Amino acid sequence: MKKITSFFLIAVSSFYFGYSQSIFTNPITDTNPSIDNPYNNGEVVDGNITVSGIGRGIGIAANTATDRYNARNWDSPSLDLADYFEFTLTPNANYEIDFISFVYTGQSSNTGPTNIELRSSLDGYASTIGTTRVIAPPATYNATIDLSAGVYQNLTAATTFRIYAWNASASAGTFSINDFTFNGVVAAAPCNSTVTWDGTNWLPGNPDITTEAIINADYDTAFHGDFSACSITVNATYELTVSNDTYVEIQNDIVANGDINVRSKGSVIQNNDLGTVSGTGDISVTKKTSFLNNWYEYTYWSSPVQNETVGNAFSDAEPNRRFYFNAQNFEDAQAESNNDNNPVLGANDDIDDNGDDWTFANNATILAPGQGFATTHAESLFFGPPMSTLPYQFDYIFSGLFNNGVINVPIYRNDNTTTDNNWNFIGNPYPSAISVPSFLALNASIDSSVPGNPINGAIFLWSQNTAPSNTQNGNEIYNFAQADYAIINGVTSVKGGDEDTNGDGTVNALDDPNLTIPSGQGFFVAMSDTAPATNVGGDIWTTNVVFNNSIRVLDQNTQFYRNSNSSSLNTLKINLTSDNGVFNQIAVAYRDNATNDYDGMFFDAPRNLSSEASSILYSIIEGSDKKFAIQGRNTSSLNLDEIVPLGFYTGIEVPTIYTLSLANIEGAFLNENTIYIKDNLNNTIHNLTNSNYSFTSDAGDFNDRFEIVFTPEVLSLNDTIINANELIITELHNGEVQIKVSEPHTIEHVEILDILGRQIYNFTGNTSVEVYNLSKLSNAAYVAKVTLSNGQVISKKAVKQR
Repeated sequence: MKKITSFFLIAVSSFYFGYSQSIFTNPITDTNPSIDNPYNNGEVVDGNITVSGIGRGIGIAANTATDRYNARNWDSPSLDLADYFEFTLTPNANYEIDFISFVYTGQSSNTGPTNIELRSSLDGYASTIGTTRVIAPPATYNATIDLSAGVYQNLTAATTFRIYAWNASASAGTFSINDFTFNGVVAAAPCNSTVTWDGTNWLPGNPDITTEAIINADYDTAFHGDFSACSITVNATYELTVSNDTYVEIQNDIVANGDINVRSKGSVIQNNDLGTVSGTGDISVTKKTSFLNNWYEYTYWSSPVQNETVGNAFSDAEPNRRFYFNAQNFEDAQAESNNDNNPVLGANDDIDDNGDDWTFANNATILAPGQGFATTHAESLFFGPPMSTLPYQFDYIFSGLFNNGVINVPIYRNDNTTTDNNWNFIGNPYPSAISVPSFLALNASIDSSVPGNPINGAIFLWSQNTAPSNTQNGNEIYNFAQADYAIINGVTSVKGGDEDTNGDGTVNALDDPNLTIPSGQGFFVAMSDTAPATNVGGDIWTTNVVFNNSIRVLDQNTQFYRNSNSSSLNTLKINLTSDNGVFNQIAVAYRDNATNDYDGMFFDAPRNLSSEASSILYSIIEGSDKKFAIQGRNTSSLNLDEIVPLGFYTGIEVPTIYTLSLANIEGAFLNENTIYIKDNLNNTIHNLTNSNYSFTSDAGDFNDRFEIVFTPEVLSLNDTIINANELIITELHNGEVQIKVSEPHTIEHVEILDILGRQIYNFTGNTSVEVYNLSKLSNAAYVAKVTLSNGQVISKKAVKQR
């Protein structure tokens, strides 16, 4: 079933993307037991401990039959033994380790060792620390042996561990070890001192990351400033307010016996993944909707607090338009054209085939950390303050203890169809912004399009601007334009459908590398077809997306990213707009690690497959049939001979004037050289650095119409490109208009179009100054599209006054 005629279900259509102390949450584990060395040197686990320096030691050889390490001919348990298996644990400077236990899977035989011994040292075994552990291994293969003793206290420095295997009778034997797992308890370093806010001053001095902060009077960061502290307690009856564009940074624990209120653009960060949040007071985070022109437009959310419910957080949302996304149900094995209800099997359009992916969330539904939700504002409440004008924003309040630390969010793929994207709807779970590059680097499971690439991926954010259309693919009669998704990947970002929105879940600054997502923001990711995963029944597979405090960032909760003008990071962004409201953006980013082939979403982010009911601009990669919103190319290819093919699609049937313009350029090469747009259909080249380029188009796909070039090779050596300002339109008497360009250029052809793109006049010319009668356009706006003798086309708007 595809269509339900009720307007109520526009709700669904707008989503269709197609898409303190505790044991370590993730123990350190041998991630690839099939190889000799279970760890790579310098592997970081949980951001707290580094495992390094693992090796066989003298006298230990690899057993090629079992692909494991073997210790042989060990004769006595003395410290000068040269045969051992050694590794080093290096704690993060901000942590102490109360104890370490570890379990390993051993293999022994009847001639194997009679004892296995664990020793540890801080000084190269001049002395040992803790208690030496000696265990007699069982005489079975692949036995799990526990060498934990709880004796390795406060390991604040790198500690070397050695495992010895020996025979009490000094006879020869073999032994192999593999599949290590370490567990432990991490405690935060204690705060050095305590400071108290008394309503006027911090006593005895200002807080810092080493001091405990006591809030014993109301505190508002808007008036008293940001601060950092080792831990914080808000005393009963008092309130801590974290205002817009400010932050509070806490190393460890938060105790809210009074209230903590975080405004929409305020940030609270905890650095320690094991820091706790507790207290008897109220904690709330206020977030704003997207800028809304209509009540049925959606905002994507993710709760920054624990155990919040749909009924409480979304009390002002339309009751029957609160949804989460069931990725297990998403299956895209067929595609339509223009929402025509005639699906073609074996194709993809990023639309769930039977429309059961979006799931209604009732009032009792818990907003799980990291889960995405989508709502519209209630129709009956869709009004702004007195004298306000559209678009409106509305406050939503999330109440509960802050989310903190390691958060594992399950994502899924449905392998009943293997050619589609595996969309999952998740979100930032913290009351602070997160770094996109750090998030992608942390998660190899997010769209690892290139096998072996651990940091390949992109995220997609809803940025609604285009009105719902009955020709946009989806499971309803009217669906929103999927080109309205903003995209952020590992190299840059592009805006979605709304060019001007700001601070609410849309991209609104210039460029990388500080790409961030604000608190409370939901977004889409795609699970990789090749990611290691667990089967949960039938064709459904799952893995986890991981969030932790290492990806949280200070003072960037007002926008997705900040501007960077590194001369080595050349990035070009082009906007496509039209006189009837089209907007989308593409980016071409030159990076050392990218290639000019398809490198996966981390470098090359395609547009959504169902974007083609509106109008889109995209770049093309040879050998790929995808249409790219972001393309990464290798830095070495950026020279004056560089050519970047662009494609254009429009489903608009009425006459329309489209415009290409530079949205942003970064880097030395792009700032020092002219950027041209080559229109192969019109056989013209236009200086895009100096002025915008306007054109008209029939409906359809045009994959070879445009190119970005840096040399105007189609012009003769004697031709020059003029600026649009050099085209002068002057109104004369009796309905006549003079159109003039500078010599030696001449005017060959002039089209006069009305504001809807319809042709009113069609003239020829042969001089640099031509006069035409436009009496039909009395008191009307028009566009003069002028073709010059050098092939250049200039479109300029004017208004005829009489």
